[in-house]
Amino acid sequence: MMLATRISRPLSLLSMKTLNFRDIGNGLRPVQGFCFPFLTPSGRRSYASEIDQIGSKAVLITGCDSGFGFSLAKHLHSKGFIVFAGCLFKDQGEAGSQELDNMKSERMRTIQLNVCNSQEIDRAVEHMSASLKDPQKGLWGLVNNAGISTFGEVEFTSLETYKEVAEVNLWGTIRTTKAFLPLIRRAKGRVVNISSMMGRMGSPARSSYCITKFGVEAFSDCLRYEMHPQGVKICVVEPGNFIGATNLYTPERIKAIAEKMWKELPETVRKDYGRKYLDEQITKMESYCNSGSPDTSPVINSITHALTSSSPYTRYHPMDYYWWLRVQIMTHLPAAISDRIYIY
Repeated sequence: MMLATRISRPLSLLSMKTLNFRDIGNGLRPVQGFCFPFLTPSGRRSYASEIDQIGSKAVLITGCDSGFGFSLAKHLHSKGFIVFAGCLFKDQGEAGSQELDNMKSERMRTIQLNVCNSQEIDRAVEHMSASLKDPQKGLWGLVNNAGISTFGEVEFTSLETYKEVAEVNLWGTIRTTKAFLPLIRRAKGRVVNISSMMGRMGSPARSSYCITKFGVEAFSDCLRYEMHPQGVKICVVEPGNFIGATNLYTPERIKAIAEKMWKELPETVRKDYGRKYLDEQITKMESYCNSGSPDTSPVINSITHALTSSSPYTRYHPMDYYWWLRVQIMTHLPAAISDRIYIY
């Protein structure tokens, strides 16, 4: 009786919202309520209204030198946001920051920002506090986009590599969020963390990356619970395979990573696996270089929705149907079944 009461009490607090199978840019989405969804005539989800006064709101994006961050900075600028584009190589005059600067817009402001460098982050906080029209109203959005990736089996991956990837993807996200959270709280704004489908399921030869993205997922959940009373919304975007669109890997980079791994391996591991095994892994990774969607708009639209909707989603899944289904199977079915389907 006591158990039934403890279960029914929180359930009774849940509102019976009419939900839809569809999500922005994602296609099918699992049911998240207790009643069947009603589709709009067009078959799309009926979205909540957008926030007011976008033109007065400022957003900081990390990792704007290229990829998602670069595209997002230009897109949010076109929406009317004041954009602070954090660039790792701004002080070196790299093309990404230069192109954003060449827009000659008061609403597009690039800043030098290495998420692994606490001093640069502190300077960015000071710079933005001084640049905001009304610092007391805070910073509307933070998009933790900066990240790196690599590959290699556990026995092939050095501890230094694990630490390097974690320093950017996980600790960089935590470090930047903690620094800017006071400004976000004043605005009752948004934190959008870019995770990955690899933050929900493991994959052979990707442990260093998966570990960091699993960490981002956990950090985001805990932060969401804590920030709810403050009126701050925390969203996670879990992109699928967009290697073809972001140039995350090139054949040259893959070979360089593999050669460095092989050179640093203990002799016992090299002997047990053999060079043929490594060459097969290189070929497999090279086949991924042009794989995935060449269009980043599903990711960009998901982040934009998280920043502009009056009722953003907790998680966004911009990925094609194959990867969406794989994530559901890997996270919901017994491992004995999902492993047999996708791994062994």
